[in-house]
Amino acid sequence: MSNDEGERDADAGTDALAYDVVIVGGGPAGSSAAVFTARYGLDTLVFDRGNASIQRCAYLENYLGFPAGVDIETFYDLMHDHLDTAGAERRDALVESVEPHGSGFALTTADGGTVTARRVVAATRYDGDYLRGLDDADALFETHERDGETHEYFDREYPDEDGRTPIDGVYVASPTSTADAQAIMAAGQGARTARALIADVRRERGYPAAVADHYDWVRREASRSGEWTTRERWREWFAERAPDDVDLDDERVVELREREIDRRFDAYRTADEIEAAAERGQRRLLDHVDDEYILDAAREIEAARDDGGD
Repeated sequence: MSNDEGERDADAGTDALAYDVVIVGGGPAGSSAAVFTARYGLDTLVFDRGNASIQRCAYLENYLGFPAGVDIETFYDLMHDHLDTAGAERRDALVESVEPHGSGFALTTADGGTVTARRVVAATRYDGDYLRGLDDADALFETHERDGETHEYFDREYPDEDGRTPIDGVYVASPTSTADAQAIMAAGQGARTARALIADVRRERGYPAAVADHYDWVRREASRSGEWTTRERWREWFAERAPDDVDLDDERVVELREREIDRRFDAYRTADEIEAAAERGQRRLLDHVDDEYILDAAREIEAARDDGGD
């Protein structure tokens, strides 16, 4: 897990909001967003009733990385295993409303429960009614005339391309105008929305806008060389991107700068670490493969070895 912050969202603590981020919807868009926010270290809750639109798919054949396709049950299990590993919490509950609450939002579920969060990500392709309690609700929906009747729908053009909305703290990963047409596109939009959210968090915490974007990836230690191996060069990099009116000697600025340098140094992996991660990843995949298929493959491998020895 890449938790480089190690702190609660500063705004959340002011009025005891329970979560930094609550995501409504546990399909590809919502799960992808949750992996990014949880890995960054934001306390993340996903409401998932198991009825995401992906469940209507008979068999998923065009998701990159599955050359023979993947059944929906296995795909769902893989998504949620990833959520659990990233540190996101999941709940099986229907969110009925989202309303302003202090510096964040209160989400009420069908069973009468309520949770609070600083930020909310909508990730339900077919339904946005739970957002009607927001201050800008009128702008969230548009009306259409059909067969002499007026129908109201969520305005898919309301969020921008990064999932941001005019309501501070509200993001939409799905539904959108185009990005949820396929499962892989929905997952990509979830990640894009989460990165926008994380960048907003970082700006609020004091990071200069030029360094607010967050890239969740690791590099080979062997690629690390030259001046970029020194903290001083990274301090210069930070200073070059800070606005002129930022006091680089301010205690909070220094703390953020050093934390950012730590994060970038921690992103490198040695050859042994990469090998161990590769083995761990392969073994983890086996948890989602039927035991009988594993035994069949083992028998085929054993038979091939016996044939080769004759």
